[in-house]
Amino acid sequence: MSPNFLQLRHLRYFLGIVDAGSFTGAAGMLHVAQPALSQQMTALEAELGVELLQRSQRGIRPTAAGEIFYREAASIIGQVEQLGRVVRSAAGEPEGLVRLGMSSGFAVCWACDFMEACRMILPKVHLRLVAGDILRMRSLIASRALDLCFLLEDEPIQGLSRQPLFHQPLSLVGPLFAEDVTHTISLERLAHLPLVLPTRPNTVRSALDRAFQGAGLTPNCVAEVDTFASALSLVNAGIGNVIVPKIVFSDIPGHGRLRLISIDPPIQVTACLISSGNTPLPFAAQAVGDLLVTHVELALRKDSKEKEGSLL
Repeated sequence: MSPNFLQLRHLRYFLGIVDAGSFTGAAGMLHVAQPALSQQMTALEAELGVELLQRSQRGIRPTAAGEIFYREAASIIGQVEQLGRVVRSAAGEPEGLVRLGMSSGFAVCWACDFMEACRMILPKVHLRLVAGDILRMRSLIASRALDLCFLLEDEPIQGLSRQPLFHQPLSLVGPLFAEDVTHTISLERLAHLPLVLPTRPNTVRSALDRAFQGAGLTPNCVAEVDTFASALSLVNAGIGNVIVPKIVFSDIPGHGRLRLISIDPPIQVTACLISSGNTPLPFAAQAVGDLLVTHVELALRKDSKEKEGSLL
């Protein structure tokens, strides 16, 4: 590739096209004429010698090479956008864009409150939240497309910096019925209940698969879903039960209609704050990480007080 060919505008154009899913949408978002945008992408693909975009009647999607190019382009643009802000914020108040990833369960329960807290306490920080599964988060952190991730680990992810925040047992959550008086459930009984399970790969799913396999059991999986919000909708519809970290339960929207039962023997997962181990975090990202740790500590205290209150 010619050393002077690739410029930042090519990266911005490509990111805009993938995010919009069409040349028309990207043209409006980027304020660039659609023919010019199409010509730039054709020239970019020709210069690189690979197809980056898959064009179809349903829209534009990145190819396998395009996925890689997207991650690297997002990382480069993010670093460029941060450069001026990092210099300014290092001498004073945290400022700039911070890209935070969350597992979908945490995002459903805590994202709104945390983003509001961030807006009040760190007013010059622009928080961009991405929710997804552990594989996507790991890839985005490794490529520096995300600064931080708050997610569950069943086993440590190699090559990344981590701050364990809490260990948590998984619990069964399902519709509340008057006849439900038990507070624990065995793996044997759990295997016979209709379960809405996360699609693999997923931390909770990995921990459950290992526990069921070790006990020689096969779970009754009635549905597999990619997001925690989808799982909750099926639970509220009475289709099945979901398994979540216990601390998440009190923050589930509308949880008063649901029951919580501990699994015996316990199945543990670990909530961690993850970042790339290759480079130090920008000042603004450090501030967001510190605020997130405080937010989690408050949630843990709330959960502990509620537990004490239920014993009185």
